[in-house]
Amino acid sequence: MPKMLSELQVKQFQDEGYVPRVRVMSEADALAIRDKLEAFERSSGGPLRGDLRHKSHLIFKFLSDVVFLDPIVDAIQDLYGPDLLCWNSNFFIKEARTPAFVSWHQDSTYWGLSSPDVVTAWVAFSESNEASGAMSVIPGTHLMDQVPHRDTFSNDNLLTRGQEVAVEVDKSKAVRLDLRPGEMSLHHVRIVHGSPPNQSDDRRIGFAIRYIPTSVRQLHGEDGATLVRGADRYNTFFHEPRAQADMQADMLALHKSLAEKSAKILYRGTKIQSYEDGAAKGAYR
Repeated sequence: MPKMLSELQVKQFQDEGYVPRVRVMSEADALAIRDKLEAFERSSGGPLRGDLRHKSHLIFKFLSDVVFLDPIVDAIQDLYGPDLLCWNSNFFIKEARTPAFVSWHQDSTYWGLSSPDVVTAWVAFSESNEASGAMSVIPGTHLMDQVPHRDTFSNDNLLTRGQEVAVEVDKSKAVRLDLRPGEMSLHHVRIVHGSPPNQSDDRRIGFAIRYIPTSVRQLHGEDGATLVRGADRYNTFFHEPRAQADMQADMLALHKSLAEKSAKILYRGTKIQSYEDGAAKGAYR
């Protein structure tokens, strides 16, 4: 029997590639996490940028706690079994009334992983709806193979390379995944998805956590992941430790090293060597 999801939700993920709104924490708890994030942003002079948006759970304990949250990990176990790694986490923050968007894409395009057994838990720390630019998915597209993408490095695209599918997307089939703070949606690494700009008066803050079974490997370089449940019998990733406090010196150094390795994988085939270079080029500020 599933631990968190219903059998119907498990089947929906298998057949359609996503699961809509699942509450994983109270709205008050989610807004408290937002407060901690924004307190750090105020103290550091502005919104998170560059590599701070990637693997953020390694440098902020309050985000590490989210990555290990039982309702989230239970749901991932329902889909991929008891031995699980958190491979990455990414913030997707759209400021109020700005043109930032996410083009139609498959997550798997540049990640370099050995199999499509990858699921994203997209956790809302603010309202995500039509006005604020909620994510939409094209159900069933996770059953396709990897499709061609083109890099745009658009100034307003929140993806690392501004990548977009190089095939026609039937937008009439899109399903918007509205979320309240403290809810998550789940989506498969190959489902085609994207989101429009935020036209509301509030920020749209989404925290995307990428989970994989321990059998998945990185094919294009050195990489790390955090064991969140069970045992890793494969040991193909460097085991990243769990953050015990915010902004610890040793974890900041580790995070910087891992971000450099990650950028080389994601930007392979280009002259870009870091997330900062990518931001300078235009994508994923």
